[in-house]
Amino acid sequence: MEPIQNATVYIVDDDASVREALAWLLRSRRLTSETFASAEAFDERISGAFAITSPSCALLDVRMGGMSGLAMFEKLIGYGLLPTLPVIFLTGHADVPTAVDAVKRGAFDFCEKPFSDNVLVDRIEQALMQSAAALAQLNEHTSLRARLDGLTERERDVMALVVEGLPNKLVADQLDISVRTVEVHRARVFDKMRVKSAVELANLLRNL
Repeated sequence: MEPIQNATVYIVDDDASVREALAWLLRSRRLTSETFASAEAFDERISGAFAITSPSCALLDVRMGGMSGLAMFEKLIGYGLLPTLPVIFLTGHADVPTAVDAVKRGAFDFCEKPFSDNVLVDRIEQALMQSAAALAQLNEHTSLRARLDGLTERERDVMALVVEGLPNKLVADQLDISVRTVEVHRARVFDKMRVKSAVELANLLRNL
């Protein structure tokens, strides 16, 4: 599998040897990583104006001194960073039930220590693909909102009736304007929203 471009893996573990081994493993697979010795350090990195703009995932150790990986996971949920930042928990055998519960709450997966390098990297690559897909969906939604914001009030009025399936004559009657004016506004709406039909427009608006 080709590495995902501009991807970043955040490694959060209080064991320096684990951090170094994971960073080396990822480098060997042409993946960039950032390492953190505590959840607090990671929290400081991603708090404030931080946003996920390229495929990313986080490897969180369940048990750490200070803030636990689970507490960090709750913060990530609160920050609204899932699913653009999928989380893979690194867990000891005793913590497996806890990790399973976290997966039910939205974590991507967990890997039990000692883990297989190949299995872990496969899951990381799958998490990065999920992140890329979530970012694409988010960008499409943002673009759609921007196109809607670019419509005039009259164009919005026409669009609402067109999406309901009304022909131009009935749209004109309801808005007390000429059919020709409806046609002009309809064409502008289609152009601004980058669609070619009322059905395509209706399907697009369902994504909001």
